Amino acid sequence: KVSWYDDPRLPTLEALRRRGIKPEAIRKFIMSLGLTKANTLAPFDALEAFNRKFVDSDSIRLFMVSNAKKLTVNDLPMSSVEIPNHPINDMGKRKIDVDGNFYISGEDSESIKEGMQIRLLGLGNVSITKKGIELEGNFIEGEPKDIPKIQWVPQKTAHEIKMLVPKILFNGEEFNEDSLEELDVYTEPHYLQLKEGEEVQFVRYGYCRKDSQNQAIFTHK
Repeated sequence: KVSWYDDPRLPTLEALRRRGIKPEAIRKFIMSLGLTKANTLAPFDALEAFNRKFVDSDSIRLFMVSNAKKLTVNDLPMSSVEIPNHPINDMGKRKIDVDGNFYISGEDSESIKEGMQIRLLGLGNVSITKKGIELEGNFIEGEPKDIPKIQWVPQKTAHEIKMLVPKILFNGEEFNEDSLEELDVYTEPHYLQLKEGEEVQFVRYGYCRKDSQNQAIFTHK
């Protein structure tokens, strides 16, 4: 049921490293617990908070969508866009080729209605004209306020990966058969340029660690 000591559901050092938890965060976390004779139940969200401080400034931002739905955008005025790799720190930019055919997340698709305007992050605004199994819209100029801002991935160059999402290993004394969720998601081709083990923040999803060219592990929000 558990693959090895580095199974990301486990609290072992090997598993925490594979999941994307920094050694510095583990040290800070342990020091915060102090010395006590009483049994201490260490909340994982406290470890996440320490880790977030270490990974936020160094994690490249990429787009990723799950349960992908197709969106066709007409009248797209550009064939590529350059998007900063980090919203604050200077980590360069990445170029994304676009042709009007995109994937957006299924969750975002559910909330979109015909006649709505949405903003594709780093790209521009779209007025939705059709919604069915697939969506269609027209590119519009300007930047209206108070419209949904969503991530996207070009269909032509989308790279499919498996996202492992570790969850609670035991419910009481019972092994949780659903403790490792596996999602098939699409991300940008730039993912392939990341080094194995590199941290990444998928925009509007969370921090993850590249496990291989075709797999990533969810670390935390």
